[in-house]
Amino acid sequence: MKIAYADPPYPGCAHLYRDHPDFDGEVDHAVLLSNMNRIYDGWCLHTGSVALAQVLRTADRVLNDPDCFRIMAWTKPFAAFKANVSVAYAWEPVLVKAARKPVVKQGMTYRDWIAESITLKRGLTGAKPERVCHWLFEVMGCEPGDELFDLFPGTGAVTDAWQTWCSQRTLFEVPA
Repeated sequence: MKIAYADPPYPGCAHLYRDHPDFDGEVDHAVLLSNMNRIYDGWCLHTGSVALAQVLRTADRVLNDPDCFRIMAWTKPFAAFKANVSVAYAWEPVLVKAARKPVVKQGMTYRDWIAESITLKRGLTGAKPERVCHWLFEVMGCEPGDELFDLFPGTGAVTDAWQTWCSQRTLFEVPA
């Protein structure tokens, strides 16, 4: 199956990445959501809590089935606290359309949230922790044979996490 992982600059925040080599201005989330839903079997889209309402309105407008995804949460026990911000940005919504139903292993049920601290000094603001990526691969129902498309590669952290996740999954699989 084809899986898309999208971690674009959040609406209104593209200017923070203008020095990045693949900077292309604001991301058109309507086009992004429409393309992901049309091209890929499963996908996830990170966004910011402040932009969530805007992204949901866009999803409602452009998706044939706006109920095709769930909103999950990445909570950040350690987050960046900014001067003059009285309520910290300590969680991040993630829209998830599963490619297939996640497999329940040994009675384990996945949560629709994960608690994981932000990464530091990864070369780009917003680089995702490996554990967050692994959680999303699980809740999307990914399998090691799937094809992952990291739509906004940034530091390459998502692709690296995919490789470690696939190698861990195949390490313990027993052939039928």
